[in-house]
Amino acid sequence: MSRIVLVTGGGNGLGKAVAARFRAGGDVVIITGRNADRLADTAAEIDARPITCDATDPLQVAQMADELGPDLDVVINMAGGNTDFDQSGGQPTHLEEVLTGWRANLDANLLSAVLTTTAVLDKLRPNGSIINIGSIGAEYAGTSYGAAKAALAAWTAGLSSQVGAKALTANLIAPGYVAETDFFHGNLSEQRRAELIEATHNGRAGRPSDIAETTYFLASAGARHITGQTLHVNGGAHTTR
Repeated sequence: MSRIVLVTGGGNGLGKAVAARFRAGGDVVIITGRNADRLADTAAEIDARPITCDATDPLQVAQMADELGPDLDVVINMAGGNTDFDQSGGQPTHLEEVLTGWRANLDANLLSAVLTTTAVLDKLRPNGSIINIGSIGAEYAGTSYGAAKAALAAWTAGLSSQVGAKALTANLIAPGYVAETDFFHGNLSEQRRAELIEATHNGRAGRPSDIAETTYFLASAGARHITGQTLHVNGGAHTTR
């Protein structure tokens, strides 16, 4: 029996790779995003259902949830990204700019997941999965982006205790540097790229398929006793024990 899978931020990048993996596995996949044209193109390419939605807007999230239908098996909160890359002129100096910058990253990377999950939680059937996408940046949270992803990880751990009684799991995947995406908006120098790869133990950049396969596993029958965890997918650039 195919599952019903929701992937926010599924129009491009890692979200698209994750959505395509679930669709290849025979699941019914719904993708959301703010860019309606890009979303429609991706949906046609991977045979998914598109719903245009800004995951930081409560009204749009509520409407998206209504359009989903009554049942859901997997929700994957991929929407987000470092909104600091949208700023110009370097680091903000005025307090108003600092506040705006921090709120933008918190909205994009924490509250988008909170709003989406809250809106669809009652639709999730037993043995369902909630999977959030964090970042290696949460381990060095000196920026609003890293702090937002650290908060997302902490919230995910707490969420797992709340949804466990419903036979649901909640986990977070923390990627390191992943090539073949537009995460850095063209701002990644060759020197910095080389440094990120050198920091790994296996000497390579991450690939979208690394994240897609890990996400697919966490939603599988074999991962029903894994919950409340942060899984680092970074080639050893950050290790745990």
